[in-house]
Amino acid sequence: MLALAIHLIPTALVLLSLLIAWRWEWVGAALFTALGITHLPLKRGQLPTGDLLLIAGPGFALGALFLVGWIYRKAIRSPQAG
Repeated sequence: MLALAIHLIPTALVLLSLLIAWRWEWVGAALFTALGITHLPLKRGQLPTGDLLLIAGPGFALGALFLVGWIYRKAIRSPQAG
């Protein structure tokens, strides 16, 4: 049973990062980018480059989206005039 539970660690890291990012966008941008960067050297040589980018790409995309959300935070949350 423990051998199967080890495969849930990446999911737990992503969920924990999401919980933190929901409150602090800039931290979420850093966390998701770090998760994407960390995955690349860990699996290099085990997977083809395209597969590596396919798996790490969503981490980079989420990091970018949280960064954009943090930069445009005031514009997004301000009420629209008119």
